[in-house]
Amino acid sequence: MVIVSKFWTNLFSFGRANAITIYPFIFLKSTSFKCNENLILHERIHLRQALELGILFFYVWYLIEFVFRFIQLKDFDRAYLRISFEREAYDKEGEPDYLNRRTLWSFWRYL
Repeated sequence: MVIVSKFWTNLFSFGRANAITIYPFIFLKSTSFKCNENLILHERIHLRQALELGILFFYVWYLIEFVFRFIQLKDFDRAYLRISFEREAYDKEGEPDYLNRRTLWSFWRYL
């Protein structure tokens, strides 16, 4: 379910993201992003990742990987972009049929 909420998007992304997925919702910063098919697919990829790992474990892993990358790179944006879940989502967000052919734990190859 897609919800437009600048408040929740800013809260969970420190104001840095246009969209964020908090299972089972996709929060968008603005109504204008509803038309952005790549952005919506990116967030739907995160929904699939969360389902296959278990929702709580997905968010724990995401946070741990971010902290590890942040310590390693000492840069918020670079750390975020190196998270395996984000790497898969950014790599495949332009492929509309990706979720139909995606295999289990596809993010693993981005570690």
